[in-house]
Amino acid sequence: MSDLKKQFEKAAKDIMSLADRPDNDTMLRLYGLYKQGSEGDVKGPKPGFFDFVGTAKYEAWEKMAGTDSEQAMKKYVDLVKKLVG
Repeated sequence: MSDLKKQFEKAAKDIMSLADRPDNDTMLRLYGLYKQGSEGDVKGPKPGFFDFVGTAKYEAWEKMAGTDSEQAMKKYVDLVKKLVG
Protein backbone atom coordinates (compact mmCIF):
# COMPACT_ATOMS: atom_id res chain seq x y z
CA MET A 1 0.00 0.00 0.00
CA SER A 2 1.32 3.42 -0.92
CA ASP A 3 2.25 6.01 1.69
CA LEU A 4 -0.44 8.35 0.31
CA LYS A 5 -3.10 5.63 0.64
CA LYS A 6 -2.05 5.08 4.28
CA GLN A 7 -2.26 8.83 4.99
CA PHE A 8 -5.66 8.94 3.29
CA GLU A 9 -7.02 6.10 5.42
CA LYS A 10 -5.57 7.64 8.60
CA ALA A 11 -7.16 11.00 7.73
CA ALA A 12 -10.53 9.27 7.26
CA LYS A 13 -10.20 7.89 10.81
CA ASP A 14 -8.85 11.16 12.26
CA ILE A 15 -11.80 13.19 10.97
CA MET A 16 -14.15 11.01 13.02
CA SER A 17 -12.42 12.07 16.24
CA LEU A 18 -13.01 15.81 15.89
CA ALA A 19 -14.57 17.40 18.96
CA ASP A 20 -16.67 19.77 16.85
CA ARG A 21 -18.36 18.91 13.56
CA PRO A 22 -17.17 21.11 10.67
CA ASP A 23 -19.69 23.33 8.85
CA ASN A 24 -21.79 21.82 6.05
CA ASP A 25 -19.66 23.26 3.23
CA THR A 26 -16.53 21.71 4.73
CA MET A 27 -18.32 18.40 5.28
CA LEU A 28 -19.44 18.35 1.64
CA ARG A 29 -15.92 19.19 0.46
CA LEU A 30 -14.55 16.34 2.58
CA TYR A 31 -17.19 13.99 1.17
CA GLY A 32 -16.44 14.95 -2.43
CA LEU A 33 -12.69 14.60 -1.98
CA TYR A 34 -13.06 11.29 -0.16
CA LYS A 35 -15.33 9.79 -2.81
CA GLN A 36 -13.14 11.08 -5.66
CA GLY A 37 -10.01 9.74 -3.96
CA SER A 38 -11.50 6.34 -3.20
CA GLU A 39 -13.82 5.72 -6.18
CA GLY A 40 -12.95 8.21 -8.94
CA ASP A 41 -15.54 10.20 -10.89
CA VAL A 42 -19.15 10.21 -9.73
CA LYS A 43 -21.25 7.22 -10.78
CA GLY A 44 -24.95 6.46 -10.90
CA PRO A 45 -28.00 8.65 -11.23
CA LYS A 46 -28.41 11.86 -9.27
CA PRO A 47 -30.75 11.41 -6.28
CA GLY A 48 -34.31 12.69 -6.53
CA PHE A 49 -35.22 16.33 -6.02
CA PHE A 50 -36.55 15.79 -2.49
CA ASP A 51 -33.45 13.92 -1.32
CA PHE A 52 -31.68 17.12 -0.29
CA VAL A 53 -28.78 15.47 1.54
CA GLY A 54 -28.21 12.89 -1.19
CA THR A 55 -28.33 15.58 -3.87
CA ALA A 56 -25.87 17.80 -1.98
CA LYS A 57 -23.45 14.89 -1.56
CA TYR A 58 -23.81 13.88 -5.22
CA GLU A 59 -23.12 17.46 -6.35
CA ALA A 60 -20.10 17.78 -4.04
CA TRP A 61 -18.65 14.61 -5.57
CA GLU A 62 -19.64 15.71 -9.08
CA LYS A 63 -17.62 18.94 -8.64
CA MET A 64 -14.50 16.78 -8.27
CA ALA A 65 -15.03 15.07 -11.66
CA GLY A 66 -11.81 14.85 -13.63
CA THR A 67 -9.63 15.26 -10.54
CA ASP A 68 -6.94 12.58 -10.34
CA SER A 69 -7.63 10.25 -7.42
CA GLU A 70 -4.14 10.82 -5.97
CA GLN A 71 -4.64 14.59 -6.13
CA ALA A 72 -8.03 14.22 -4.40
CA MET A 73 -6.41 12.06 -1.69
CA LYS A 74 -3.71 14.69 -1.11
CA LYS A 75 -6.29 17.48 -0.84
CA TYR A 76 -8.38 15.38 1.55
CA VAL A 77 -5.38 14.63 3.78
CA ASP A 78 -4.37 18.32 3.80
CA LEU A 79 -7.90 19.47 4.69
CA VAL A 80 -8.19 16.93 7.50
CA LYS A 81 -4.79 18.02 8.88
CA LYS A 82 -6.04 21.64 9.01
CA LEU A 83 -9.23 20.61 10.78
CA VAL A 84 -7.59 18.27 13.27
CA GLY A 85 -4.81 20.73 13.97
